[in-house]
Amino acid sequence: MRKQSPLSAETAQDIAVQGLTFIAGDPAILSRFLGATGWTAESLHSPETRESIPLAALEFLMSAEDLLLTFAANAGLDPSEVSRAHHALQNPSDRA
Repeated sequence: MRKQSPLSAETAQDIAVQGLTFIAGDPAILSRFLGATGWTAESLHSPETRESIPLAALEFLMSAEDLLLTFAANAGLDPSEVSRAHHALQNPSDRA
């Protein structure tokens, strides 16, 4: 199996924003996300939280296979791309 190259910071961020849009688009999923992170709708607007949101969104999607597969299908992504985006955000020194 060939090792895939790391995603660029921009691509990883774009996937994370798509993931967050997916999460925010469904009140039940958003509620699950807020419960998992311990955040409130108001705390999502705080500067301290804002930096953590993209990575948290991808971690949340990857923690539930049903959400990951639904998000990936809706976004036209392979689920492995979500994992690669997560890796790129979690390990900035590995990015392309």
